[in-house]
Amino acid sequence: MKLARNSAIWVGVPFSIALLLAVLSIWSLSIAALALTFFMAFFHRDPERVPPGEGMVSPADGLVVDISPEKVAIFMNHYNVHVNRAPLEGRVMQIEHVDGGHLPAFFRSSSQNEQNLITIDTPDGEMVVHQITGAFVRRIVCYLEPGSFVKRGERIGMIRFGSRVEFTLPAGYSLSVRKGERVKAGETVIAVKTT
Repeated sequence: MKLARNSAIWVGVPFSIALLLAVLSIWSLSIAALALTFFMAFFHRDPERVPPGEGMVSPADGLVVDISPEKVAIFMNHYNVHVNRAPLEGRVMQIEHVDGGHLPAFFRSSSQNEQNLITIDTPDGEMVVHQITGAFVRRIVCYLEPGSFVKRGERIGMIRFGSRVEFTLPAGYSLSVRKGERVKAGETVIAVKTT
C-alpha cells in the first residue's frame, strides 16, 4: 500500500512503540500501538487514480455536503482517502494560508476554520480550492508552489484527520453531482463544460 507523501513518520512511530512494548512483554499496550499503526497506514494511504476522459474531477474523497452553481463542499471523514487532487489542469497562481477556528469539518461554519486557499488559473478561468481543517490534529499539507503547473487529477496535498474541501467552478461548467452523493478524488466527475 502506497502512503501519502511525508507520512512515513505517522506510521513508523506507533510501529516502533509497538515493537518496543512487545520486547518489554507489555502485550496489551503493544497490541494497542499496533492497532494504531494499522489505522495510521490506512488513513495515510494514497491509491493511484486515473481521471476519466473529460470533465472537472473531484478534489477529494467524501460526501458532498454543500453545493451551489458556483461552489461545492466535500466532507472527508476518518475513513476517506485524504489526499487531495487538482479538479482541472492549470497554473498555480497563489497559495494563501488563512488562520481560523477549529469547528468540526461537517459544519457549514467550518468555512471559517484554518485553511489553505489554492488559486489555479485553468484554461477555462480561475478557480480556488480551499483545504479546510477539522477539529482534530488540524494539519494541512500542500504539495504545490506558486507558479507550478498541475495536471487534472494530480495530487495537490492532503489534510489530516477529518476535514473539508471547498472549491469554486469556472464559468461555463454545469454540476453533475448532487448534495448527499459520495465522490472520489481524481475519478468522480463533478462538473462538465457546457459552453
